[in-house]
Amino acid sequence: MRIAFEISYDGTNYCGWQNQKNGISCQQILEEALKKLFNKKTNLIASGRTDAGVHAKGQIAHFDCQTTIPPEKIALAINPLLPDDIQVLKSYLVKEDFHARYGAKQKTYEYAFYISPVKVPVFERYATRIDGADLDKMQSCCDTFVGTHDFKCFLASGSKVKDTVRTIFDARVFVDGDFLRFRVTGNGFLYNMVRIMAGTIVAVAQDKLTVNDVEAALFSGDRNAVGKTAPAKGLTLLSVKYE
Repeated sequence: MRIAFEISYDGTNYCGWQNQKNGISCQQILEEALKKLFNKKTNLIASGRTDAGVHAKGQIAHFDCQTTIPPEKIALAINPLLPDDIQVLKSYLVKEDFHARYGAKQKTYEYAFYISPVKVPVFERYATRIDGADLDKMQSCCDTFVGTHDFKCFLASGSKVKDTVRTIFDARVFVDGDFLRFRVTGNGFLYNMVRIMAGTIVAVAQDKLTVNDVEAALFSGDRNAVGKTAPAKGLTLLSVKYE
């Protein structure tokens, strides 16, 4: 049978989601726990990669197994085998043709900032400090992201993909207590795309770029014409939808 996990993790201490030779990944930790639980090597396939230091509230992954443990109880069974910074929020039975990566229709990411002239240690783990922000300018920049565009200029330099066209359904900034949050929903994202978007809206807010500059960059595909890549620590994968 095929089981899906909804997973939350603090990515600070990991080299990202995907197994790598140069560090410990979230995937590795979960697969090791699955092996302990089922006494068998189990491959876990996620909705997509998250980079080193990026967090997740609702990463989705699937695996195949034969077990007498009810699907909804597998989360309770595996969590004691996991560290505190990786936990399975939910486990459930899915159809045999369900695929966490290829079946994903929408993903929502959120980038967190806080505004302060100095670093605030209790905020630093999950948010990036900025000196100030103009929400109207930031939202105007967000509005340029919405729709179907070639987002080549928001792809990390040196990355190679065949298709850089993506559809953004919603992009917005809002204040949430001590934090300024940039939330974006799309049918998929390029490598570092959301972090470059986050850096770009800050550049617009600080008058280093204009909205017209961003529109022109979308047309030209020039990576150097948009903002810097924001640090990984502020980014969280919030949710993945399949219908």
